[in-house]
Amino acid sequence: MRFERSGIGVEVPPGWAAALARREQGDEVPPAAERRRGDQGADAGLAARRPVATNHPVLHLGSFPLPPERGDYGSGAVDAMSATDVFVSIVEFHPDAATTPLFAHEGVPRALTADDFGADALQRVLRGQSGCQRFFRVNGRAFCLYVVLGSHLRRHLLIGRVNEVLEQLEIAEAPS
Repeated sequence: MRFERSGIGVEVPPGWAAALARREQGDEVPPAAERRRGDQGADAGLAARRPVATNHPVLHLGSFPLPPERGDYGSGAVDAMSATDVFVSIVEFHPDAATTPLFAHEGVPRALTADDFGADALQRVLRGQSGCQRFFRVNGRAFCLYVVLGSHLRRHLLIGRVNEVLEQLEIAEAPS
């Protein structure tokens, strides 16, 4: 199944889910994902809605059903993953970011390796999971690729599923 929105297109593998959010400036991030986390640390009080500072697209892909409310980097979704699942988030930033050193890599990262993944790359550590984050630019657009694997121990098996999706990812110039 081909999924295409906001100049971002990808062939979605059978059994996978895809969704694109485009929060408008002034929208608020729903607190449900934060409440589901059950954190007891400094973030425990984040149940209040927070304003969004950008209106760029966020693409989510998962090998499992994506919950309707998700944070940009998968809060509320990664909690529902099994050890055989993968979650991919592609977050677009303001075009000005594309000229900064952080986004110096030109082109979609298409060949991640098992060594690219670790628990230290996760936005929030969940036991057994593994993550990878890469910043890049394509056609003057700046992006962050954030991937979570359901099992660090199975990363050698799961990484092929991620790379298949990344190989199909196409990013056009920003729509006018």
